[in-house]
Amino acid sequence: MLGMIALSSMEVDDSDGGMLKLKLCEKRGRVLSSEQTTELLKQLKGEEPMPSNNVAKKRGKAKIKISEKRKAAMERIVDSYSEDFDVKMTVIQELIPLGLKAVAEELQDEVRRLAGTKHSRDGNNARWGCQNGSVYLRDQKFPVKVPRVRDVEAGEEVTLESYQRLQKPFDDNNGAFRKLLHGLSTHKYQESSTLAAEAFGISASNLSKQFKRNSADQLKQLQSRSLAQEDFVVIFIDAKRYADDGLIVALGVTLEGRKLVLGIEQIHSESARAIEQWLDRLIERGLKYEDGILFIIDGSKGIRKAIESKFSIHALIQRCQWHKRENVVAYLDKAQQAVFRRRLQASYAKTNYPEAKASLEQLRRELETVNASAANSLLEGLEETLTLHRLGLSPELTKSLGTTNCIEAFMSQLASRTDKVDRWHNSDQILRWTASAAMDHEPGMNRIRGYQYLKLLRLKLRELVSARSGAKSPVNNLEEVVEIR
Repeated sequence: MLGMIALSSMEVDDSDGGMLKLKLCEKRGRVLSSEQTTELLKQLKGEEPMPSNNVAKKRGKAKIKISEKRKAAMERIVDSYSEDFDVKMTVIQELIPLGLKAVAEELQDEVRRLAGTKHSRDGNNARWGCQNGSVYLRDQKFPVKVPRVRDVEAGEEVTLESYQRLQKPFDDNNGAFRKLLHGLSTHKYQESSTLAAEAFGISASNLSKQFKRNSADQLKQLQSRSLAQEDFVVIFIDAKRYADDGLIVALGVTLEGRKLVLGIEQIHSESARAIEQWLDRLIERGLKYEDGILFIIDGSKGIRKAIESKFSIHALIQRCQWHKRENVVAYLDKAQQAVFRRRLQASYAKTNYPEAKASLEQLRRELETVNASAANSLLEGLEETLTLHRLGLSPELTKSLGTTNCIEAFMSQLASRTDKVDRWHNSDQILRWTASAAMDHEPGMNRIRGYQYLKLLRLKLRELVSARSGAKSPVNNLEEVVEIR
C-alpha cells in the first residue's frame, strides 16, 4: 500500500524543551492512517499540544544535539511541500519515513498539472490509466503505481518529470556504495537493510553493478579534476602493491595545509619513464610548479629521476629520514641496531643543520669500523635527508615533512578498504577500488602539523628557484646553491 510509511524513531524538541518521540511503524506490519499521521504533524508544527507523558526530564548534551538535528529534519519535511521542484524531489528521496506517501501525492499532483482534474476535457493531455513502476528512496527501490498521461493530439506518452527524477538513487552519501566500500558484503546487504520489506533491487548482482558504476565515476573524477585552483607546496609520492602489480600515488599539500589526492597510476615497477608520463598528466591537469615544490619520497631512484627530469630547478627533494634510518640499521646485528637507531634519531632531531650534519658524519665514521656497507648506505643521499634543516625549517616542519608518514597513513586507510578484496580480476578493478577509497577518505584528512609555516616554505622555495634560474646550468642539489637564510 502506497500509504504505508516507516518513520524510525524521530525525536523533536517541543516549545517547553521536552521531546516528542514519534514511532510510526517501528515494527514491520504496523500501519498508520493518514489521520494519525496528520495529527502527529500538527503536533510538530505547534497546532496541537504535545502529549505530556512523552516529555523527558533530563537530557545530556549529546541527546540535545541529536534532537536538534532531528527537529531540523522534520522541519524540512513540513517545508518540502513547496513549489520548488528540486527541493521537493530532494526531500522526498532523502527522508524515507514519508517518502512513499509523498511520491504518490507528487505523481498525482503532476498528473493534475498536465491533464487537469479527473473527467476534465481541457487541453491535449488526457489521463491514460496507470502501470507498475519503481522509485528510489535513498539507495533502495520501492514498487509504486505510476499514473500515465498521454498527448491525444500527438499520440504519444507524456513523461512525468518527478517519476524520471526518482528513478535514480539519491546521491547524498552514496548509500549502498559506501557500505560496500567499507566492507559490507553484497550477499549480506539485504539482511542488514533496515528499510521496509517492500524494498527490492538490492540483490548481490544489482549491488555489484551499482558499485561498478559508482566506482567508475569516482575514478573518472579523480583522474580528471583540475589542479589549477590550488597552490601545492609539498607533494608526497609513494607506491602500493596489489598482488603482482602496483600503484603509485601522489598526495599534495596546499598552502593552507590541506591534503588532496593528486592522482594514481598503475605501474609494475617504479620506472622513471613511466612515472615521467604520469607527472606529465598531472601538469596537463593544471599542476603549478613554477614557484617550486618540495617532494617527499622514500628514496626510490626511479621516482627521484622522474622528478628531476620533469621539474628540474623547480623541484626540491626531501628523503624520508625514517627509511634512511631503517636502511642503515638493516646491515647491523640486532644488538647494534637498537644503539645506532637511537643515535641516528638523535642526529636528525637536532634543529641546526651544521650540528645535524656533523653528528651524522661522526656516525658514518663509526659505522665504517663496524660495517662498511651500513656506512655507505648512510652516505648515499645524506644531504637530501637534511633538506628541511638546510631551509631552516627544522623542527617546525620536520614532524610532518621529514618522513613519508603522511602518505603512509593515507596508504593504510586505502588498505583498510581494499585489502578485503580476495582476488583482483583486472586493472580496472584495482583502479576503481583505489580511487573510490581515496575519494572516500580525502574529506576526513586533517591539515598537516605545522601548516602555519608553509607560507615561509613557499617563500624559501621561490628564492631557491630564483637562485637556480640565475645559474648557468640547472642544478638539482640544494648544496650547489647559495644557502637560503
